[in-house]
Amino acid sequence: MQKDPEINVLDEALEPCSSDPMTGFFRDGACNTCAQDTGSHTVCAIMTAEFLAYSKYVGNDLSTPIPQYGFPGLKPGDQWCLCAGRFLQAAEEGAAPQVRLAATHKRALEIVSLDILKNHAGSEA
Repeated sequence: MQKDPEINVLDEALEPCSSDPMTGFFRDGACNTCAQDTGSHTVCAIMTAEFLAYSKYVGNDLSTPIPQYGFPGLKPGDQWCLCAGRFLQAAEEGAAPQVRLAATHKRALEIVSLDILKNHAGSEA
């Protein structure tokens, strides 16, 4: 699998999202993507209790550990590469977490507008 160019939504070099917990489609700590990443794990989000509850409610439990897959379970404050579609769904329902624009891959813009991402930008923006 060949990674897409490591460019963020600000047309700058993609910054890391999180190495603790290790995130990303490639589990390289960044929201890198490629053609095989059908979920577009491109939005670097800062988890909140509200979003984690919402995600669990809609069928994607991100808070429960799954040791056999090396997944520690997420808690508020953790940063994680979310699927762009899930982020957009949460934004439309008022439950989206904050995002780190510098660590959000440019391919997220195929699904989520820059305006929506900026509306949810953390203090880095």
